[in-house]
Amino acid sequence: MPKAEQTIDTSTWVDDYSDMLYNFSVTRVNDHEMAKDLVQDTFVSAIKGLDNFQGKSTVKTWLFSILKRKIIDHWRKQESRQTRPMSALGTDSETGESKIIERQNKGAVSEIEINYDNKELRAAIMGCIQDLPDKWKGIVIDKLVEEKKSEEVCKEHEITASNLWVIIHRAKVQLRDCLELKWFNS
Repeated sequence: MPKAEQTIDTSTWVDDYSDMLYNFSVTRVNDHEMAKDLVQDTFVSAIKGLDNFQGKSTVKTWLFSILKRKIIDHWRKQESRQTRPMSALGTDSETGESKIIERQNKGAVSEIEINYDNKELRAAIMGCIQDLPDKWKGIVIDKLVEEKKSEEVCKEHEITASNLWVIIHRAKVQLRDCLELKWFNS
C-alpha cells in the first residue's frame, strides 16, 4: 500500500496489543517493571518510526519485531554490564571464606546452610553444563568457570568473537532453564 493511502490508527494500539506484548516481554526478561518499560519503548519507537512502516506485515507483527529487538538490546546491555564468572560461587582461596557469605546479611542465614546450598548449586550448575551441546561445554567451562579471556577461548575453539557471544548467550539461557528445573523448583 503506498504511503499516501496508508492510515493507521495508533490510538487503539495500547488496548489492542499491550497485553500480548507485555506477556511476551515478561516471559523473556522475568521482570514485570522491565517488561512494562520495554512495551512502552516499543510503542514509542513504533510511533516515531511510523513513516517507515511499509504495511508488508500486520501492525501486530511489526510491533512484536520491534519488541524483540528491544529485548535483545536489553540482554546485551545486561551482558555488558555484568558477567559474573561461575567461580564467584566458590570460595576465596586466600581466606577460605565463601564469596556469597561476604555479600549476605550475616544474620539472615547460617554459614553452614549457605555453604551447603553453595555446594548443591555448584553441582546443579555443573550438571546443567553437562546437558549442553558438546561444542558449547568446553567453551562455557573455559569462559565462565575457568574465566579465560575471550580471545583465548576463541583461539582455542576456533570461533569468532561474535560466535562466542552467541554461544555464551544461548548457553546461559539453557543453563537458566535447566537450573529453574533442577535447583529452583526442587
